[in-house]
Amino acid sequence: MNDWLNMSAANLGRGIGAGRIDPVELTESFLDAIAAHPDHARIYSRVTPERARAEARAAAMRARAGQRLSPLDGVPMSWKDLFDSSGIATEAGTKLLKGRVPQRDARVLRSATMMGTVCLGKTHMSELAFSGLGLNPMTATPPCVNDPQAVPGGSSSGAAASVAFGLAACGIGSDTGGSVRIPAAWNDLVGLKTTAGRLSLDGVVPLAARFDTVGPLTRNVEDAALVLSVLEGHSGGADLRGASLSGVRLAALRSVVLDDIREQPLKAYESAVERLCAAGAHVEPLDWPELSDAMAMSGTLYTGEAYGIWRDAIEAAPEKMFPAILERFRGGRDVSAADYVTAWRRLEEMRRAWHARVAGYDAVIMPSAPNMPPDAAKLMCDDAYYVTENLLTLRNTRVGNLMGLPAVTLPTGVPSCGIMLCGKPMQDERLLRLSTAAEEALGR
Repeated sequence: MNDWLNMSAANLGRGIGAGRIDPVELTESFLDAIAAHPDHARIYSRVTPERARAEARAAAMRARAGQRLSPLDGVPMSWKDLFDSSGIATEAGTKLLKGRVPQRDARVLRSATMMGTVCLGKTHMSELAFSGLGLNPMTATPPCVNDPQAVPGGSSSGAAASVAFGLAACGIGSDTGGSVRIPAAWNDLVGLKTTAGRLSLDGVVPLAARFDTVGPLTRNVEDAALVLSVLEGHSGGADLRGASLSGVRLAALRSVVLDDIREQPLKAYESAVERLCAAGAHVEPLDWPELSDAMAMSGTLYTGEAYGIWRDAIEAAPEKMFPAILERFRGGRDVSAADYVTAWRRLEEMRRAWHARVAGYDAVIMPSAPNMPPDAAKLMCDDAYYVTENLLTLRNTRVGNLMGLPAVTLPTGVPSCGIMLCGKPMQDERLLRLSTAAEEALGR
């Protein structure tokens, strides 16, 4: 049974379907592992054993009757603490929402439940999802699987830790500027940022709603594809069979994403690109200087919306927030409505130019993060280090959000170093198929 904790969600589902794995025993194994783990309180904000056991019993009955609802029917998952769950506190990593108990599940949680998945509980996250570091002194900072002194990446920090430490078969997170992909990359997982608008945000605590997306953190691409389906309420998944890199055209973005990159992520990325080429991919360098202009508008676009959503709650009790996060939100105070509208109109023009520039490629690739997981203690005492690492952490992933793209980060084989593939809007399945071939080339 201990092997179950490190199996892919797809293989667990196949085991349930074949009668080799009992969903009740599987769920108890995960609940026992959570209870026994020394850092469980830093990973899970709340465990929901009663719900998990009830859902597992129902899954077991369906399995015995040959009436499973999906390939993941009976598979235990964790949920980031910004997805509403009926009768269970959902506080989004902030004391501003302490005691907030929704009366219904978020739509994606309802969909996944209807497809038979088992909810283990809620995972810790960066405060109101507004940091890529995963540092949260107001609630908890989950551990990084590769460095006990480092932050795990955020804002879906506990989601990543729950999978990386064998405390969930997969984790559900959100990604506004990289919040699925950074913790996935730093914990050697696969992370899928879905196209904005692809998955419902109903019942999801917002950060910047026009950029917010829902996505899974998983052990492999197959799992990510299956989770995407259950989040939409479908039983199938993308067809990944026979995926190949032969003849695939990839654009290796150089503008912005390679600036100030650290040695280890750069070497890991270059090695990964060599392996993709050896597997048949054609990789060409891509320069797009306009990306710098899009990046420069991030403050207006992100903080303007985030502060507009949270201003009243924040200013009613600013002392309840970690000062660095409070300062980041307050960066939106001086964003005017005119500036915000102008920035969005300009970004939409840039998106059209981007799509025209990359139309001939199957995906655009880049390092998932230009830095390694920063030291947690140093972040708390060195303001300059915090600012530098926080801004650098989300820079590359933000390309996907700004350009409105689906994106996948894959492990390169070097701890905490990922390679990211960005696809075309609403072609998430096509990107997942390509990522399956890339995953094989990278030796997963």
